Amino acid sequence: MYSVALFGCRNIKRFCGFSLVSRNLCSRIFNGDDVENGFGRIEDFLNESWKSSKNGSNWDESASVSPNSWGHFSARKVFVDEVRCNAERIFEILSQDGPGYDVKPVLNDLGVRVSGLLVREVLSSIIKTINHANKNRCAKLGYKFFVWSGEQENYRHTTNIYNLMMEIFAECEEFKAMWRLLEEMIEKGYPTTARTFNLLICTCGGAGLARKVVERFMKSKNFNYRPFRHSFNAILHSLLTLNQYKLIEWVYQQMMVNGHSPDVLTYNIMMWAKFRLGKLDHFHGLLDEMGRSGFSPDFHTFNILLHVIGKGDKPLAALKLLNHMKDVGVDPTVLHFTTLIDGLSRAGNLEACQYFFDEMTKHGCVPDVVCYTVMITGYVVAGRLSEAHQVIKHMMEKGKKVLSIPKLSIWIFFLRFQMLNIQRTCYMMSFYCMTC
Repeated sequence: MYSVALFGCRNIKRFCGFSLVSRNLCSRIFNGDDVENGFGRIEDFLNESWKSSKNGSNWDESASVSPNSWGHFSARKVFVDEVRCNAERIFEILSQDGPGYDVKPVLNDLGVRVSGLLVREVLSSIIKTINHANKNRCAKLGYKFFVWSGEQENYRHTTNIYNLMMEIFAECEEFKAMWRLLEEMIEKGYPTTARTFNLLICTCGGAGLARKVVERFMKSKNFNYRPFRHSFNAILHSLLTLNQYKLIEWVYQQMMVNGHSPDVLTYNIMMWAKFRLGKLDHFHGLLDEMGRSGFSPDFHTFNILLHVIGKGDKPLAALKLLNHMKDVGVDPTVLHFTTLIDGLSRAGNLEACQYFFDEMTKHGCVPDVVCYTVMITGYVVAGRLSEAHQVIKHMMEKGKKVLSIPKLSIWIFFLRFQMLNIQRTCYMMSFYCMTC
């Protein structure tokens, strides 16, 4: 009996933390950084304007293959397998590097054909082996291979390979080497992309060098990431993904000094930054300025506004804004309703959450699993577990799956019984798990 009670006690403590886990789950779903993050999915949708690969490749292994191209597909597979085999051999050779053993002649004797895929595979293997004890060695091995491969005939490093080498330096805390590699990129005419910028900001930000990185990129004439009209928007966008809101303010000021005019994307980023910094007067000022400049709010602007209104617990204003969206030809989507519901939930107005959830379904807007999770989280945090369980049942009836917790209903079930005695909870827990 004692062992059963002890087992129950331990598990109840574990399950009682679900309200915190649930709120954190919701924040993570929207890429937030804490409970007061607001609605980070706004940033996700602002991020849609560019997609960058962490480990760039000159080879698309996921390319679709038609039934009539199996021979070509087979040749591709042979090539990829051969490259990976060569990458493993090269990595083994690099691992033997040391006093009295020069890897360059050995690599030359291999006679392998250097390609972007081969270089990526080798550098990626080095990244996977980096730990606290071998950082210095991994940085040297990575750079030695980087230099050797760059000297081979019929091959030239790409910007993505440079970024991958910079990532090795970042993991190994070789900051000066990162800067030298950046200078080499600029000297050789490689475009410095948002990925390059993000690597430097993430690495140097903790060392207090974030502003220095930004200044360097603003002066770089070849930093002009193509989805944006000019490099300032690229920098602002990158800083947004890294939650560098104060730096966003500073870059915007420099943008104005340099005579660049903001566009809708610029205003969206700036309004979100001002909101996150708690400067609502500046937020509304930017919104007015946006109108005076002849720009109309777009899909993302309305999303930001709905979050601010919801967080401020103003359901009537939210209703007026939704009606205004329809008047100007922007139909509210599940994202807009979810944004609003999440803001109202964080403000504690669950009745308004339920109202807009119902309104959404009435107008033919089908709630997705994220929207359901927002509703469940709001009820759980408020301690209204029966309502949370009802939302879960409704979601399951509609055939939705619960994100990364496929049996979230079990957690809710345990919460309903957390105030009961240990033996009863253990019994119910065992019974419920058997019936799932």
